[in-house]
Amino acid sequence: MKYWIWIALTLLGAPVAQAETAQEKGLAIAVEADRRDKGFGDFTAHMEMILRNRQGEESTRRLRISTLEVKGDGDKGLSIFDEPADVRGTALLTFTHKVGEDDQWLYLPALKRVKRIASSNKSGPFMGSEFAYEDVASQEIEKYNYKFLRDETYEGKPCFVIERYPVDKHSGYTRQQVWIDQAEYRPWKIDFFDRKDSLLKTLVWRGYHQYLGKYWRADEMFMQNHQSGKSTLLKWHDYKFRIGLKDADFNEASLKRAR
Repeated sequence: MKYWIWIALTLLGAPVAQAETAQEKGLAIAVEADRRDKGFGDFTAHMEMILRNRQGEESTRRLRISTLEVKGDGDKGLSIFDEPADVRGTALLTFTHKVGEDDQWLYLPALKRVKRIASSNKSGPFMGSEFAYEDVASQEIEKYNYKFLRDETYEGKPCFVIERYPVDKHSGYTRQQVWIDQAEYRPWKIDFFDRKDSLLKTLVWRGYHQYLGKYWRADEMFMQNHQSGKSTLLKWHDYKFRIGLKDADFNEASLKRAR
């Protein structure tokens, strides 16, 4: 979908129901969801990452998240692991871009070095989880082409179901089906299809809460890998918005300072 089309839809305030094609309607839904989440500025949060293997054995990691909204581009994000001891100080820095490849760097304290994540490795697992590196970057509109599929009720909520197709040739997915509620335009579920177009993973959001009277964030994100039998649960808490984060908090030096 051309860049100017979604700009025109936004500026003209075109109602989703009046979009002429399935592609335009899917794009209009994505644009509205993005519009409703703009302007938060920055936030920090704590997270528990619970990894579960096919046998049901679990391991837990704890980390801190910082995110900075960037005008005219994608978000900047910093994830710092605190527990367990063998991953303490490991940190991921992500610069998401609206157009082109994202920039990601991983700091490994045991080696005391920063490793750049190559574009060809973005589909790889982040720290052994079922989330890929591309999953933990902000989901910018321009990274996908869109198509509206249907209206459907999910967990008692009327939802739009749209399909989006990654623009990046290095993506590990051919397509993603997304359930977005019609009341608040929040994502509730994504089915991810691999490069062979087989169902690979499903992500669901649970327990949304509203912050600053506008911005919705979920308590939990659960990713199930249907092919491996593994899963990852992310439990979010202690959200703090507009604390004054700056660009200087998101650079290679900040990775090495991670404690």
